[in-house]
Amino acid sequence: VERDLNLVRETGCKYHVCHISTKETVELIREAKREGLPVTCETAPHYLILTDMDLREDGAYKMNPPLRSAEDKAALIQGIKDGTIDCIATDHAPHSAEEKSRGLEKSAFGIVGLETAFPLMYTHFVKTGIIDMSRLVELMHTAPCKRFGFGGEIEIGAPADFTVFDLDEKYTINPDDFVSMGKSTPFEGFEVYGRCLMTVCGGKIAWKRENN
Repeated sequence: VERDLNLVRETGCKYHVCHISTKETVELIREAKREGLPVTCETAPHYLILTDMDLREDGAYKMNPPLRSAEDKAALIQGIKDGTIDCIATDHAPHSAEEKSRGLEKSAFGIVGLETAFPLMYTHFVKTGIIDMSRLVELMHTAPCKRFGFGGEIEIGAPADFTVFDLDEKYTINPDDFVSMGKSTPFEGFEVYGRCLMTVCGGKIAWKRENN
């Protein structure tokens, strides 16, 4: 990251850093933004909620970058509070059960995150008062749209792309309920708020939860 930021200083090119996970990277990006460099970044829920002390001999805990220390986690949390971190990504990387069944050392890198990112962030950060709902929407919607030039606000004439959540519904994360064919998550068994009820893409219902 330090090398790339030096290239940004020389060229003026826009630079987006994916999956930041360490306190050193947070500070490098913070300083770069103070300089006015065109740099943005993202992290993912697992780096904000878990640490290397949570590791188990289980492929569900193998991702790249790996889980870091409590100090790194604290720096990331400060980064989402003070604006250093622009976006929260799902880091969704589905693999087959066989690919993720070889233990921590030999399993494929990557976990699924598409169906857990919002409820985890809402539960652990909004409901606890670390950030407010408007900041979470900025991290997961507004800032990514602005950075990469897609999507926008819900308004007349704009593409109807949105997701509906029941923020009051509490449930336990169960990979068997995932729509994704990938089921590997370190958050199995976590209790969260924010059940997804429906996704709409281009004005059409792409998925809707069936009543049960």
